[in-house]
Amino acid sequence: MAKPSFTLGIEEEFQVVDPDTLALRSHIEEIFLEGQQRLKVDEIKRELHAPVIEIGTPICSNIQEAKREVTRLRGEVVQIARANGLRIAAAGTHPFTHWSDVAITPGAHYDRLVEDLQMVARANLIFGLHVHVAVEDDEARIAIMNGVRYFLPHIFALSVNSPFWTGRNTGWKSFRAKIFERFPRTGIPDFFGSWGAYQEFVNTLIETGCITDGKKIWWDVRAHPYFPTLEYRVCDVQLRIEETICLAAFFQAVTYKLWKLYDRNQGWRLYRRSLINENKWRAARFGIDGKLIDLGKRVEVPTAALLVELLEFVDDVVGELGIREEISYVHEIIANKPGADRQLEVYARTGSLEDVVRYVIEETEAGIPVG
Repeated sequence: MAKPSFTLGIEEEFQVVDPDTLALRSHIEEIFLEGQQRLKVDEIKRELHAPVIEIGTPICSNIQEAKREVTRLRGEVVQIARANGLRIAAAGTHPFTHWSDVAITPGAHYDRLVEDLQMVARANLIFGLHVHVAVEDDEARIAIMNGVRYFLPHIFALSVNSPFWTGRNTGWKSFRAKIFERFPRTGIPDFFGSWGAYQEFVNTLIETGCITDGKKIWWDVRAHPYFPTLEYRVCDVQLRIEETICLAAFFQAVTYKLWKLYDRNQGWRLYRRSLINENKWRAARFGIDGKLIDLGKRVEVPTAALLVELLEFVDDVVGELGIREEISYVHEIIANKPGADRQLEVYARTGSLEDVVRYVIEETEAGIPVG
């Protein structure tokens, strides 16, 4: 079997913020008009809610190229926003803007989504990070998707960056994950015995009017319906570029590791989705400060310790991929805490959600020259 390319694509969803009120700003047509002139097709996209901008890299051959592209695209969007009197913020939820005060983007696609899901769609004001890793063989892609489900809560715990919702401290490190659960076809996917079984599942949903295409399946990891990639969708958008790249490197490494096992007719033990979900809710609630279940040993283990074990598990492929520097940033995240903890620290120190937004903006722009 031919070795996959393991090329990368990264998508980040950003908040557009009024620098005076620090609330989300819906009137951002000028940003898209300018962005579409300065960026390539598909590098900047609209989303359901008007204050959301998504940027997407082209296909990147390695993690270093991905970092250059993420930095370039963040820089372009930050500069365009500033030129129009606005700011860009990278957090999984806005700390205090209420979803009912935010306009829906006009368009037939969004109209259908709101018609189908009503308030669930209107309230889905969240911001995520999506990482594509190419696995060109269909059967290998499904086999890896089955195995990688186990590791999703571990990496997700590193990404938690949404502790606030409509002006309240939710008590969750990723409240974004809890909001998105209200959508159908989200969360940890089922096990599929083959590519054919997966295709039969998708076709059944299409033929019975549940979905129009495979993009309406919003699992935490999915076989992309149009590209030969595994798309990892579990993470909150990240404050800093280095965090985004670290998570992308982690997903690439786990994908490659599981492919090597598959290629040797080996594999990672598969667990029920309901058991993996026990770890996902713990990650959403506590981030890296809690414990996850080692399902093989049936014991609770501190999440940070399991992350170190996961780094050891993929260490043999890290050198082959040339990602050692990027994935080693995990230790920085563990030491300095994920975005949710840092947002909470600002709020504990200042008592101001506006100051939290200011902090998020500063972190989002870190490493980007701004005028």
